[in-house]
Amino acid sequence: MKPVGDMNLLVENSIYDSETYERIAKAITFMRQNHLSQPDLATIAQSVHLSEYHFQRLFTRWAGISPKRFLQYLTVEYAKSKIAETANLLDLTVDTGLSSPGRLHDLFVKLEAMSPGEFKAGGRGLQIGYGIHPTPFGQCLIATTCRGICNLHFLDTTSQNAADLLRLEWSNADIIPDQQATQAICDRIFTPVAATNKPLILVVKGTNFQIQVWRALLNVPFGGITTYQGLAEAMGRPTAARAIGNALGRNPIGYLIPCHRVIRGSGELGGFRWGLDRKTVLLGWEASQMQAIGQELT
Repeated sequence: MKPVGDMNLLVENSIYDSETYERIAKAITFMRQNHLSQPDLATIAQSVHLSEYHFQRLFTRWAGISPKRFLQYLTVEYAKSKIAETANLLDLTVDTGLSSPGRLHDLFVKLEAMSPGEFKAGGRGLQIGYGIHPTPFGQCLIATTCRGICNLHFLDTTSQNAADLLRLEWSNADIIPDQQATQAICDRIFTPVAATNKPLILVVKGTNFQIQVWRALLNVPFGGITTYQGLAEAMGRPTAARAIGNALGRNPIGYLIPCHRVIRGSGELGGFRWGLDRKTVLLGWEASQMQAIGQELT
């Protein structure tokens, strides 16, 4: 199929619209599935029905680098090199007693656990405001309480009912739309304009083990990759890799609790609550941003 003229107009729009994300995700999936044949720009552009020029422009606006360079971050070899590098950082964290290594580009996140009583109450007496917002990784649902962010879910379609999704976790809470409050949170997460030491507070409910896993994830740096086994060892629970996988699947706050940075020791992606295509997009985008940071510092 030849590129359609109207489709090329998407390049002029925000990179935060859902159509752009879907096109980028489709292109990245195509690149990953065909990386052994090293597809050229024309072939990748054709897979998403854009001209070479418009695809290159759209992709570079989104990732900050060319599709060809981005393709390097989707290989098993790259993943394995980042696993080793991240392991050293996690070891440093444990040795120095830091809650997380000092690193550029990371958001300052603090996780608080609800009490057992609050857990059992299912949100009774709690007011939760929510909104749906575009991000570089598709539409997301953000929910917040007076104490902090309680959910961040990526949505496959805008037809998903946000309130129903939240009631699966907060059956007794008062759930109301509050687009203005969650827009401010979304802007701070996905379009930060300046560094700040004010933490983003996450308020989660889960078992003691799940919360331990989610806290450990906060130590995995932006652009870093670890494994299920590596995370288990960093937690001092070397036999718990399988249980860790289950805890990752219950992560209530995507992106901020970075379960997308955990993959298999083989370099393959493993599972992800919000889909493997989105996990590929997230990991590749973070790698591209780290390269851009490195170039700025040299």
